[in-house]
Amino acid sequence: MWEEIVVGDLPKGITLAGQPQLAREWHVLGHTYQMKANSESSFAFETYDPPGTGVPPHIHPTQDEHIYVLEGVFTLYLDGAWETAGPGDTVRMPKGLPHAYYNRGDVPTRGLFWVSPARRLAELFDKLHKVTDPEEVVRLSAECEVDFLPVGAIEGA
Repeated sequence: MWEEIVVGDLPKGITLAGQPQLAREWHVLGHTYQMKANSESSFAFETYDPPGTGVPPHIHPTQDEHIYVLEGVFTLYLDGAWETAGPGDTVRMPKGLPHAYYNRGDVPTRGLFWVSPARRLAELFDKLHKVTDPEEVVRLSAECEVDFLPVGAIEGA
């Protein structure tokens, strides 16, 4: 007889392709985010980013963040340098690292993002869903441990 072993609070299972976990999907300033997994230790979400969209320079002071690029090319600001990442590339952004990402191409981008620990990022996305004012996005983000840098702080952002 086998007993189920539960090590943490991450629910087991499969999130089907194209489906958010627990039907959680958010729309924030032109981006679509779909939750793929959420637990105390990590939070994963898929992004759909139309051409011309992006997330300006910001810092996660309490979380490491990663991106696995699924489609398109992301233009990234990583601690003072501009880089690009395409399908199959993995981007690593340790906590405290100023970073940004943009879709400066002609086709949509998709990426699998995840942060560890999860902290308050799902809560932040709940608050940001359908918010259209960038200043309100910055204010709400600061409440949930994501700190945007001042406009103009990063050349080319």
